Amino acid sequence: CSRSRFVALLSARHVLVTNLCYSLMAAVLALLLALLVAVLAKDLEDVKASSCDVIISSDSMKNGTVSSPSFPNPYAPRSHCRYDFQGRGKERVQIVFTDFNLYHPTGDSKECESLDSVMAYVLIEGRMEKIDNFCGSLVPKPLMSNGARLMLEFRGIYSSRYARGFRATYTFTENFGVMTGVQHDALPCAFMFNSTGPYGSSNGTFSSPNFPGFYPRDTECHYFFQGDTNQRVRLYFHYFDVEGVLPCEATSASDYVEFSNFMARDRKYSRHCGQLKDFEIESDRRFFRVTFWSNDRLDGTGFNATYQFIDDVDTAHTARPTLMTGGALRHTLQVWWLAWLLVLLR
Repeated sequence: CSRSRFVALLSARHVLVTNLCYSLMAAVLALLLALLVAVLAKDLEDVKASSCDVIISSDSMKNGTVSSPSFPNPYAPRSHCRYDFQGRGKERVQIVFTDFNLYHPTGDSKECESLDSVMAYVLIEGRMEKIDNFCGSLVPKPLMSNGARLMLEFRGIYSSRYARGFRATYTFTENFGVMTGVQHDALPCAFMFNSTGPYGSSNGTFSSPNFPGFYPRDTECHYFFQGDTNQRVRLYFHYFDVEGVLPCEATSASDYVEFSNFMARDRKYSRHCGQLKDFEIESDRRFFRVTFWSNDRLDGTGFNATYQFIDDVDTAHTARPTLMTGGALRHTLQVWWLAWLLVLLR
């Protein structure tokens, strides 16, 4: 083999290697460019998803509707929206879901972690805390904030042509969702029920805040019943679901309903909590107070009851019988014994 031929072969091999290197570099650059485009596209999708974040202030509108992206059409995967409701003063935010259908592989609305869901947050001690998480196709019960602010967070991780998302109405309200009685402005949550007067009625209904939805956390609400002279108050609870365990004290972190013949606590009546069957309770006098109290932990759906002002016939005509003390009972027996002896002596 001549030297010139050897040099020619070596040169051709060098050109081949060089071309191969350029081809590999071009392929690597093309792959990197494709990855960069994919990352930018995902970021763009996230930006588009976050563009559905809204702040809804009561200054602009007292009520309205919110919904998932594209509702009633299916939402896109990786959808993420926040709906921040901001009221003022004594206002509370009430959310009522009118349509709810999120993708769920099993349809079990009890397991919502890492799935398409709507989460609800309220402001407790200066920070937003999650109070519930909803998923699947079961329409959630109405919600109410404990203060003037509430936030909904929608996460649509997956997508399905059958999952249309959700729709809800919102209302900034000061009456706590209690639709009966006359609201007392001196207290955050208080309602008067009179048997006489312009707004009086001998009977009616009353319920816990936001009934039949979940009652708000960290809330105290009073119901004052004022009858006419020689009247008492009779209450009948048809439904009762207040989170807690007997004896419904602070040590068990229980919510409760309290009854009293006075403005102060009345030891005659025990506090009521838990899930109870229907029951009846009466006042001793014309005035009666019912107080609902909830902490910042768990919640229930509250209570629904009827009231009736009844005439106290015993008080109007005769004195009520009272239990005798030991001394009074002995004195009465002695009088009867002496009277019997006098009859025998005759």
